[in-house]
Amino acid sequence: MRTISVIAAIMLLSIGAQAFCGFYVAKADATLFNHRSQVILVRDGNRTVITMSNDFKGDVRDFAMVVPVPVVLGRNDIRVVNPSLFSMLDSYSAPRMVEYWDAEPCQRYELYDEGVSLDMLNSVASSEAMISMSREDKKYKVTVEARYDVEEYDVLLLSAKESNGLKQWLIHNGYKIPEAAEGVLEPYIKNGMKFFVVKVDMDEIADRNSDYLRPLQIEFESERFMLPIRLGMANADGDQDMLVYAFTRQGRIECTNYRTVKLPTDRNIPSFVKSKNQFGEFYKDLFAKAHEREGRNSVFLEYAWNVTPNFGMKCDPCVGPPPMYQEFVDAGAKWINPSNAGASPIFFTRLHVRYARDEFPQDLFFQVTPNSEQFQGRYIVNNAATGDMSCSGGQNYLQDLEMRRKREVDELAALTGWKDPRYARYIYEFSDQIHEPKRNEGAPFIPWSRGGMTGGLLLLLTAGGYLIYKRRKALTLKTA
Repeated sequence: MRTISVIAAIMLLSIGAQAFCGFYVAKADATLFNHRSQVILVRDGNRTVITMSNDFKGDVRDFAMVVPVPVVLGRNDIRVVNPSLFSMLDSYSAPRMVEYWDAEPCQRYELYDEGVSLDMLNSVASSEAMISMSREDKKYKVTVEARYDVEEYDVLLLSAKESNGLKQWLIHNGYKIPEAAEGVLEPYIKNGMKFFVVKVDMDEIADRNSDYLRPLQIEFESERFMLPIRLGMANADGDQDMLVYAFTRQGRIECTNYRTVKLPTDRNIPSFVKSKNQFGEFYKDLFAKAHEREGRNSVFLEYAWNVTPNFGMKCDPCVGPPPMYQEFVDAGAKWINPSNAGASPIFFTRLHVRYARDEFPQDLFFQVTPNSEQFQGRYIVNNAATGDMSCSGGQNYLQDLEMRRKREVDELAALTGWKDPRYARYIYEFSDQIHEPKRNEGAPFIPWSRGGMTGGLLLLLTAGGYLIYKRRKALTLKTA
């Protein structure tokens, strides 16, 4: 069966955030979403570079792409790129799960003797069908402005005066166009836009001995910074997901005609989401719930970071090496200087939009902003400590762990709607190890409530020194 998604959509067109000490566990990449497309978008002044990938499946003779563009493109403005560029950018910027391990509450640390800091202790862890025309076809009122052979693709640049004429011209010349395309083409024709029209050169595909279609990249100058998504809705059979990987010199890109909202992030979730390999389903349900909550017509920010080479940390945690000079150049960021890449600023924004005809009646228009705040979709798993829990710190830890896990289950329900009576087993897994508090020799009695500390830092004065207790960790410091 043949499928064409967004680019063929374009194509036919609680605990706070932890410090940088977690370990990557899983990621929510593009493969989670069935009807999806991916776009790399580079903006520098009025120059735009769009690289388009898609999940086309089937006979390549059925493949057709029609993308509205503001100008007639030259041959040097069109190229193919290696599909690995998409997989690398997707993997690097995808929402991720990170895990930490609680410190052993009954283990004593001599801070000054061993040179261990409090921060360290808190951080464990068919060309024949394409008719060449040099004049306007009087029957269809379509003009072929240019024609190019680009690797395995035959490319035309068209202008048209009537949407029905353009549709009929495309059908007459062997393009499979949805019945609903005419109404979608009309606004682009009225706005004077041209059409970047592509199908596969079967001889070239045969020479390559492959039916895999590589991503296409186009480049042009225009004051309008936009992605045409309406044309893709002509053949959509439901919601479409599009991931946009954007590069600029300055800061984030944001949508100007729909709200750009941050994905819920830095949330603590139960550890069984990791142990049962449920993170993919967790993220799909989280995104669906956020999409509904925001009215089904918002653009979600999933990642934003200064990824200038030699800049330093570009994620927390990182799931692999960051994009470097060659990846930026392949994407179209031509301002990167290979001899001094570290001084060439580049900002990476990842946006996720789920769209349907009713909720997104307009194309996506963007702007480059000076906002360089770092952001990523990040979900935290805390692994419980093990071992002896008989000390007072261990008892306090178990009480706090019980309440923490209750909050994690509540957070899971809020993010995804998941509810299950069996989650109680997770909450009370270690409750049978909690005993009545006993007064320690030479120390004041503290009547701990069920659930223990609610946060902050508590200083307990004792006869021989002092004890610092911080949520989930108990540290005995060197006596005075």
